[in-house]
Amino acid sequence: MMTSDSISSGSVAGLGPSSVESLIRVALRYNGLFLNVEKDEIDMRSPVSVEVKAFVSRLNEIGFSISEELLHALNGLTCEMLASITQVIENIMGVNLNWAPLIKGWDVPTGDSRYAVLGVYFSNDFAGGRLRDSKEGPILQCGHLIPKDLFTLERYNGCPYCGKPFETADFIYIGQGSVLKELRLLTPADMHEIFNSLLGSPAPLDATMRDSLEKLLKIFPLPQNFRIEMKETAMLVIDTLVRLGRESEALALIKTPTDILRYLWYKKTGYVQIIRPRTILDATRKSANRTEFYYNRGTVRRDAKKRELRLKYNRRECLRVARWLNALPLPARQAAEMMHTHRGMWVRMIRALRLGEYSRKKGFEHLAEILDVFYKEKYSTWQGRVDRACEAGDADKTLELLKERPGVFARCLFAMMMRFGAQRVLAAFSEISDSLPLRLLISLSNAAEVYFIPSMIRMCRPSIGKRIPIPFNRKLYYLSPKERQDMANAVENICRESITRRFASSVPERSIGESATIYIEPCLYEIPVSVADRTTSIQSTSDALMGMSIPVEGDTVRIFLHWGEGLPAQLMNMDIACRVIMEDGREDDCYSFNFKCVGAMHSGDIGGIPDKVGTVEYIDLSLPELDAAGAKYVIFVGNAYDVGPELTDPVMGWMNSANPMKISEETGVAYDPSCVRHFVRIRSEYLLKGMAFGVLEVSKRRIIWMELPYMSRSLYGLKSNWVNSLLERLSNKMSVGELLDLKASAQGLTKVDDPDSATESYTCEWALNPAAVSVLLG
Repeated sequence: MMTSDSISSGSVAGLGPSSVESLIRVALRYNGLFLNVEKDEIDMRSPVSVEVKAFVSRLNEIGFSISEELLHALNGLTCEMLASITQVIENIMGVNLNWAPLIKGWDVPTGDSRYAVLGVYFSNDFAGGRLRDSKEGPILQCGHLIPKDLFTLERYNGCPYCGKPFETADFIYIGQGSVLKELRLLTPADMHEIFNSLLGSPAPLDATMRDSLEKLLKIFPLPQNFRIEMKETAMLVIDTLVRLGRESEALALIKTPTDILRYLWYKKTGYVQIIRPRTILDATRKSANRTEFYYNRGTVRRDAKKRELRLKYNRRECLRVARWLNALPLPARQAAEMMHTHRGMWVRMIRALRLGEYSRKKGFEHLAEILDVFYKEKYSTWQGRVDRACEAGDADKTLELLKERPGVFARCLFAMMMRFGAQRVLAAFSEISDSLPLRLLISLSNAAEVYFIPSMIRMCRPSIGKRIPIPFNRKLYYLSPKERQDMANAVENICRESITRRFASSVPERSIGESATIYIEPCLYEIPVSVADRTTSIQSTSDALMGMSIPVEGDTVRIFLHWGEGLPAQLMNMDIACRVIMEDGREDDCYSFNFKCVGAMHSGDIGGIPDKVGTVEYIDLSLPELDAAGAKYVIFVGNAYDVGPELTDPVMGWMNSANPMKISEETGVAYDPSCVRHFVRIRSEYLLKGMAFGVLEVSKRRIIWMELPYMSRSLYGLKSNWVNSLLERLSNKMSVGELLDLKASAQGLTKVDDPDSATESYTCEWALNPAAVSVLLG
């Protein structure tokens, strides 16, 4: 049996405590627990020790069970190792944080009027302190005078006026959950497989997968001659290799000037996409403008961000970039044409990196040629030629040019169909459809459902910022409904035929007469293929896909928002809220100024955080009450009402259980990690002001995980039609089950109902690994 300090084949030598912790955190996202053991060395008949039984019991209390293989593998660990694993999992689940809300026993209304805050305002501020001098009531720790009979102060953990907490709780509930998440054993070989799947993902990585890859890159070496499909993934790898001093390996991943600019901008901003400085500055200003009383805060933060984005490089960094550009295997004209897309950024980069100086040195002749062609503009851009042909109405020349770059052709396909006619454009597109990535074909098929419907609201999610509604093409008015539907069907048919041909060309070798079978779990038909929906939140446990439906057990759903972990005590106001949408279209909101609405109860509005342990707000949703009131949807929302730049990543999620979930009458604590069904950690740099993170479908008793940020510090800024549009788009997307049906048809696989007897088995547990699902797109 190997311990965490041992060396095994396929593992990394000398795993330290920080590396083991990183591997445990990544494994938990794949419903596993990492142990540095070999599976063939596990004694499956070994008796379970008392220490392991205690460890398993503790995991059960916070919502986890373990497989039999993992149970016997744990026998080889010492008490100290088991304790360290327990501590890591408890930290992930927030066991040691403060989970006390503002109101004690908040499931019972306090009876305080919502207008009572006006009485406190008049007593403290409006009357100029004259009423404070009369001392008609207690003065709280925050300095506010609370007049008699306005609030039942014994029901509060803090000030009912400003929301500053005075009391915290050092306990949580455990073991109330009715469903335990089973953890399986993940060995170093399994972690290597996860590492390789993330490196080779043919689809862009979301925030969770990027965070996992960054952790694994610090532990595992880069495989030799490994092909990285996505440029964004390559940036993460290049950055890690440069920090480790392995610049020669990083050079092998750089193919174009855009790769270099992407790396430089990633180092400066942290974004793997090339986002223009003006976009970042505008987003910073808008995100910082919280209230009219602090109208200049956005300007101050924008100026600070502008100073942060100033380009300043030392000689070593300048020489590195000069060598990279000089070593590019591209002709100077082609390199300069690629640089033209971000010409303004390149002009500033060249000056800051002193590339002109290096271009005059011996051995940098190719760099000098690139800069000469770039500055004198001795090139013509491909996009310019397309624009000129398009403006001249030359359809043949435009389509011939577009066929040279299939990816660009796919992105402007619908616009070209409206300009030059569907039949001619689709005939040209079908010639190059097989050279497109599978993920792009799926995106086209999904987009065709909504593009040709004028009444459909299309939403665009920029790399940074809120989702933006896109107006429909006005030329759609000149087409009949049948013509529009025929165009959408034609695009879908081309995409599906190309996908089928792709699967048919990759049939695995089989023995003569061997029949291949496939099992597709029914739940996969409700999970959309995760394409063009990169989430910006980090999921600490199972990595759910955008649009995935999670069933609800019991009659209560408890949503929560926790923030301020690790920060000193200060004013920092975030809000949890929900919107109930009825079948007849009526809406009712539960938020910081309305603690009770139909089927929902709020735990109280907190405006500050205690020292280091954070604070929380809850909302309880009663499904029987919602059913009786005719509710259709409930939208879960978190808002950054008034926070500073020190905000750490807040946690949003929900709990439910077939067993009743308690609420403490003494502290108001209502958190139980065993009842948590899903929670995410929102990256503070992506939290603009508000985010809708889930939708409860009342009649179907299920919650759809989603991520819809918007630029408003309150629930009122959320447009319900935006949520409806996103839900409709997610429902219209090709599901994982439909994609597997195309694979089965193309490869001659027979569908069976038994996963154990199938040649290929695809289950919901498999779908929880987005990297594994993305292998289908390769």
